[in-house]
Amino acid sequence: MTKNHTFHLVDQSPWPLLGSLSTFSLLMGFIKWFQFQESNLLMLSILTTNLIMYQWWRDIIRESTFQGMHTTKVSLNLRWGMILFISSEVLFFFSFFWAFFHSSLSSSIELGMNWPPKGIMTFNPLEIPLLNTLILLTSGLSITWAHHSLMENNFTQAIQGLSMTVILGTYFTFLQKFEYFEANFSISDSIYGSTFYMTTGLHGMHVIIGSVFLLICLLREILNHFSSSHHFGFEAAAWYWHFVDVVWLFLYISIYWWGS
Repeated sequence: MTKNHTFHLVDQSPWPLLGSLSTFSLLMGFIKWFQFQESNLLMLSILTTNLIMYQWWRDIIRESTFQGMHTTKVSLNLRWGMILFISSEVLFFFSFFWAFFHSSLSSSIELGMNWPPKGIMTFNPLEIPLLNTLILLTSGLSITWAHHSLMENNFTQAIQGLSMTVILGTYFTFLQKFEYFEANFSISDSIYGSTFYMTTGLHGMHVIIGSVFLLICLLREILNHFSSSHHFGFEAAAWYWHFVDVVWLFLYISIYWWGS
């Protein structure tokens, strides 16, 4: 059927509804795991969520790369959608920083009027946190290198820059996992433990999601899905990664350095 407009009218898709149900099941799986130490629902939900994500991503790649649905007008709207999404993420993190500063600047009598509370041994900001900061700053440089290489039709360097960014993101995740294992306090240890793990854990989840996003872009780049003028999927991943970098800088300065 022909059309006389530049917009993309999306075909009926089962993935939004199935994705919502799978995410709801995933959250219920976490609750069941926390309360009853049973992970069967959590593992099943992770499997279904990944399957839905794979097939939804596959459909979007088909629409943009092979069917030509993502016109200039559609790409512009996608850009605004990504900007609004990142803006909502900024507000999301702002709420956790608000909780941290509210609790630290006006420490309650239950905490002994101290911050950090007595009994909490904080991390040395000059050890793993500083290394993770250098890793993310370096990954910001490598993703920018990959982006400029792609715009200049230098696909070899674009692949190299993307590969380096994915490796650095994975390395960051492993270091944060090691840091959690070495911690002498948990999420249930006062408001400090709650705000620390909620903020750093949420950021760590964003790093994992961003790493997967960039890995998909790396595979698409290897398969020649991007051109110098049509690569919004890569741009969206780069914007998201820069957002993750900036949030970590605020997190490192406020929680690891000032808060300790």
